[in-house]
Amino acid sequence: MPMARFNRILRGLLLATALALGGSISAKALAHPLAPSLLEITERGGGESEILWKTPISKTPSDAMKPLLPEDCRKIQDIDMKRENTAYIEHWRVACEKAWAGSSVGVQGFSSSQPNVIVRIVLANGLVYQQVLNTGTPSFIVPERPQVWDVFKNYFTLGVKHILTGWDHLLFVLGLVLLVRGRRQLLWTITAFTFGHSITLSSAVLGWVHIPSAPVEALIAFSILILAVELLRKQDGKGTFFHRYPWALAFSFGLLHGLGFAGALAEVGLPVGEIPMALFSFNVGIESGQLLFIAGILLIQALLRPLPLPSIAKKMEIPAYGIGCLASFWFFERLAKLWDS
Repeated sequence: MPMARFNRILRGLLLATALALGGSISAKALAHPLAPSLLEITERGGGESEILWKTPISKTPSDAMKPLLPEDCRKIQDIDMKRENTAYIEHWRVACEKAWAGSSVGVQGFSSSQPNVIVRIVLANGLVYQQVLNTGTPSFIVPERPQVWDVFKNYFTLGVKHILTGWDHLLFVLGLVLLVRGRRQLLWTITAFTFGHSITLSSAVLGWVHIPSAPVEALIAFSILILAVELLRKQDGKGTFFHRYPWALAFSFGLLHGLGFAGALAEVGLPVGEIPMALFSFNVGIESGQLLFIAGILLIQALLRPLPLPSIAKKMEIPAYGIGCLASFWFFERLAKLWDS
C-alpha cells in the first residue's frame, strides 16, 4: 500500500476515533467531573437547623445517595425540591436535641459516579466547618473547632481531583508539552500557565472578576483548538510567535483556564475565616495534579523513544489532529449550549 494512501487512511481512522471519544466524554467535560454534591447545614438557634442538599443534574433525585444526620434530629418541615441551573436542590428544617459539635454527619449510598460530597456546617455562633466526604470517608465527627489542616487537606484533594478529571485542561497541558522543546523551556511554559490561571482563579473566587461559566467553557475548548493548530504549524516547519515564545500562549490561555477552575471552586464554596488557606491549597492541588500528569507524559515519551516505531507514529500530526478533533467537538457543543441558554 502506498505510504500516502496509508497516511490518509490513518488520519481518517484517527478522526473517527476522536469524534467517537469526544461524544462519549464531552458531556462529562461540560459538567466537569468535579461538580460535587453539597450538604449544607445552617444552625438557626433553638435547636433548629436548615438543611440544603444539592446534587448535580447527572444524578436524579431518586438516586440512593442521601444525607445521614444524627439520630436525635427530626424533620419539622417537608422537603422542598426544585431544579436550579445544573443541580437538583432539596431544602428542609430539622430540630436536634444535641449540639452539632461531637455529632456524626455523613452521606449514605455513595457510588463511583459521584465520588465527592462537600459538607458545610454553619453554626449560630459563626463557626464554619467544611469536610469532603467520599466512598472512603462517608461520614465525620464534627469537631469542637474547625482545623486549619482539615481545610488544607480537603481543598488540596479537590484541586488534584479537579485537574486529573478535567479532560479539557489535561488536553491543553498535553498540547503544551508537545509544543515546546527542552526541559527548561517546558518549565518556563508550564510556570507561565500556572501563573496565568492562578491570577484569574484568585480574582474570580474573591469576587473581583465575574464572567459567566458557559462562554468561559466554550473559549477553553477554543484555546485547545488553537493549540492544536500551532502543533500542525510546527510539524510543517512554519515558525510562529507562539513557537518562539510558548510561554506567551500558555500565560494568555492560562488566564482563561483559571476562570474555569474558579467556576468549579464556586460550586464548592470557601469556608468563612479560612478563605486564603482554602484558595491556596486548592491551587497547590491543581499544580500537583498538573505536574503528576506531565511526569506521566514524559515517562511515556521516554519509554517509547527506543522502540522501533514506524515513522508515521512519530509525526506531530497524529496528536495534533486528535487534540483538534476533540477541541472542535467540545467547542461547538458548548457553543450550542450557550446559544440555547
